[in-house]
Amino acid sequence: MRYYIVDDSLSIVKVLNRIVEEQNLGEVIGFSIDEETAAVEIMAQAPDIVLIDYLMPKKDGVSLVREIKKMKPQISFIMISQVSNKEMIAEAYKEGVEFFISKPINLIEVVSVLRNVNERMKLKNMVGEICEIFEVEKLIPQRLQTHSKQQQMKDIKYHLSILGMIGETGTCDIIKICEEQLQKGSGDIREGISCYCSRIDEDPKVVKQRIRRAVKKGLTNIAAMGVEDYYNEIFQTYHQGIFDFQSIRAEMDYLRGKNTSGGKPNVDKFIEGLLLFNEIH
Repeated sequence: MRYYIVDDSLSIVKVLNRIVEEQNLGEVIGFSIDEETAAVEIMAQAPDIVLIDYLMPKKDGVSLVREIKKMKPQISFIMISQVSNKEMIAEAYKEGVEFFISKPINLIEVVSVLRNVNERMKLKNMVGEICEIFEVEKLIPQRLQTHSKQQQMKDIKYHLSILGMIGETGTCDIIKICEEQLQKGSGDIREGISCYCSRIDEDPKVVKQRIRRAVKKGLTNIAAMGVEDYYNEIFQTYHQGIFDFQSIRAEMDYLRGKNTSGGKPNVDKFIEGLLLFNEIH
């Protein structure tokens, strides 16, 4: 399991980190002593389990759980607290907290709770996979009939429109390359782009530069949404589905004035991501 730890006490963070690693309970992929930083990183990294303090200076842990659960309901939360008020504890459970760990930290209690949550998540994932298999089997005939290549192309154009890329010259190239890839059924994206350039008799460098400008437009538009409202539904849907988060974060920092350069668009990864995203959605 992948853990993220949120506590305004660095010593508590270190203790929990050591317990997770020494007891072979999983991997700690991040931590924060600041609630706002924690929210951004948890949304980006999507850990399996978050260990979170109840009482923090800027925002209580329950409020943070409530915010994150709206966008990432699959994450499990374990609350760390000295709170004994029954109403406060009930409110935490209501918002999605699965277990409480009492302060001061007790090794036996932490290990017991984390192993319990690990087992529950493994069981839930197993059940989910079984259900998914049955759902896919039921949907295959329907998809074969209704989700034609024409419909897929309509969906791709829709996604490009949401990204604000329709109207860019390079977007026309993206659409045609996607169409050819769908007709072939599979194949290497680089090879597909090369074949497309040969067919239209244009220099691949010129075509890629044209596409790169269009992709940059989409990258900037999505990053701008994230700067304005990190929990924006469109931003949350597209920023990891099609773009890699490092590029998005670099572009967001550029828009905030923190960097002198923004995210670098990758043509091959964008088209590959667009096709995969469209298939899933």
